[in-house]
Amino acid sequence: MQRRQFTAALLPLGALLRGAVRVGAGVGASAWATGPAWAAGLTEGDASLGIRSAMERGATAAIGSLGRSDGFLGNPKVRIGLPGGLADAARLLKATGQQHKVDELVTAMNRAAEAAMPQARTLLVSTAKAISVSDAISIVRGGEQSVTEYFARKTRAPLTEQFLPIVSRETERVALVEKFNAVAGPAAKLGLLKADESNVQRYVTAKALDGLYLMIGEEERKIRADPIGTGSAILRKVFGG
Repeated sequence: MQRRQFTAALLPLGALLRGAVRVGAGVGASAWATGPAWAAGLTEGDASLGIRSAMERGATAAIGSLGRSDGFLGNPKVRIGLPGGLADAARLLKATGQQHKVDELVTAMNRAAEAAMPQARTLLVSTAKAISVSDAISIVRGGEQSVTEYFARKTRAPLTEQFLPIVSRETERVALVEKFNAVAGPAAKLGLLKADESNVQRYVTAKALDGLYLMIGEEERKIRADPIGTGSAILRKVFGG
């Protein structure tokens, strides 16, 4: 009966792993993790390799899309605008003929995010390579965005520290940044802005990472929806159905 549950290696990985956990429930997850192949033609090594490949593919695609000119500025999904609480200030500048200053700041924020993106590659790839079999199982059982969620948990804090100096260097070239911080600080104390929106550098860094994980999530959905279309043998074998 167990063998019939896992007859075809082309079953979706999520179903395979859930079935494998049920089979191994009586002996514990560790026994399953070190046991023999758990599906015809598909081993634990295949499963781990497939997850790592999906993670690396998602990270590489996201960085390639965002870490270039107009990667953020030209993409409405991730374009960084002024925090909502500063909309009134922006409108005032527009009304006084200073639209160009608002545009300059928005452009600088997005250019800073684009400049920071390539720095994420090493950490994301190393995070993918270091994933354990048990983490791979948890990722698959966690849902359609579990790869992206795993990346965010593991990399958001260190990437924040990596991005901040780059974002600071890029945004400080714009004179309006100091004015933004001067207005945003008091606004945050009054509850008009979130704390992470009260400083240009930290705000842009946070939005850059939001955009990165959003694009990784999009790539993850593509892989799950059409593993054959990826052209990758291991992704086709693990995720195919």
